[in-house]
Amino acid sequence: MKTIGIIGFGASAIGFVQGLIDSGKIDKYRITIFERGRDHMHNTISGVRMDGKIFISRNMGGDLHIPADIQAKIVEFYLLHSGFKPSMNDRRNIIQYLRSFEKDGKKIEFGESFSNEEVYRNFYHYGFEPVKAYFFHLGTDVLKQTNTSIYSYFSSFKNIDFSFNTIVQDVQISSPFKVMTNHGEYFFDELVIAVGRSGHSLMERIKKQYPDLVSENYYVDIGVRYELPDHVMERYSDMYEVKVRYKTRTGYMCRLFCQNPSGRVTLEKYEDFTTVNGFSDTYQKTENTNFAVLVTTRFTEPFKDPTGYGKNLAKLANILAGDDRKVLLQTYGDFKEHRRTKRLSRVYPTLDENSFILGDANLVFPSKIRESIIDFIENLNRVIDGVSYFDNLLYAVEVKFYSNKFNNNIVENLHVIGDCSGWTRSIQYATSMGYMHACSKTTSFS
Repeated sequence: MKTIGIIGFGASAIGFVQGLIDSGKIDKYRITIFERGRDHMHNTISGVRMDGKIFISRNMGGDLHIPADIQAKIVEFYLLHSGFKPSMNDRRNIIQYLRSFEKDGKKIEFGESFSNEEVYRNFYHYGFEPVKAYFFHLGTDVLKQTNTSIYSYFSSFKNIDFSFNTIVQDVQISSPFKVMTNHGEYFFDELVIAVGRSGHSLMERIKKQYPDLVSENYYVDIGVRYELPDHVMERYSDMYEVKVRYKTRTGYMCRLFCQNPSGRVTLEKYEDFTTVNGFSDTYQKTENTNFAVLVTTRFTEPFKDPTGYGKNLAKLANILAGDDRKVLLQTYGDFKEHRRTKRLSRVYPTLDENSFILGDANLVFPSKIRESIIDFIENLNRVIDGVSYFDNLLYAVEVKFYSNKFNNNIVENLHVIGDCSGWTRSIQYATSMGYMHACSKTTSFS
């Protein structure tokens, strides 16, 4: 029996193990899954803990081609492990079949973005690039059951072992593969690296040791988490998420994504800095909607550390907030007018008051990023009236890192999958990538 080591227990690792099961290969391996978190409910891969918004789309979530049938299979997998059951058996229309899933008499939250042609054309007219997708929202509260169900299912296989509270300090890419942890050294016939965005430190070490396996990355997305009243976005509630891109007057591309209707803003904690994110529950709703407004920043030679650039902006915001576990909160009107926010008005923050201070994000952002954010919001207000209300809130900073794209065709039996691979940026694509790797073992992504 061959051995496989899997580093990280997040979306891509889940997809990989499920791919082995579905392809009938699971009994051929002895599998060890390493995870920094103390148990399956505290896994450090934030994607499967944050919001549980699974989609089907060809235009978002990663730089891979994921067939629609694979994406649908992944949606069904998560729905079933979240306690949802289909109320219809006809699978010929897969979207209608997935929409029929319900739990305790409540249908899965669903949205189809830009299916209305008039809405699509209106956004297009004002310079936006609308992104079409089907959304299925589980909710952060339901994800606790999802994680437990998946963990229990995988644990039922006697050849799958979990090693929690285990920090992987380094790996040696050789035959056999060597994994060095705080609990000792392990050797495997195959190695799966699935550490997500939170595993950037390990990925940086791998990049330095094995530069021929990765391509250079020059991108990082930097911006804010934006919060406003639900009623501003209610006209577009049938979409669930308004996902658009816009080329601002600075020449930078800005995008709206990760929208959470009636949701909450939350912190995303890394090893030595804190950023902001958002989520929404299935049953516990707020009166606010939040979403990310991010500016894609591309660097050129000789600069080669966009991740470090994003990390240091996040650290600067933490310094200004007086604590490496706090972020800045500012009204949009004050941000636009270069004023520090000293009091709030009509919009009350959903982030816990101990997690932010009122401040001035202008002290964090370079002018081109700041101007791009303002230009995006002002133009979005031409389509969605009320987006630029002076008392809407912005939290700084939100950062999305692009990992160096990893070439999985060079070293046999090595699989670098999910967001840490540079090829995915979502639960859906990360899970799908892991699934496809396990099923084929020969899939080319370069």
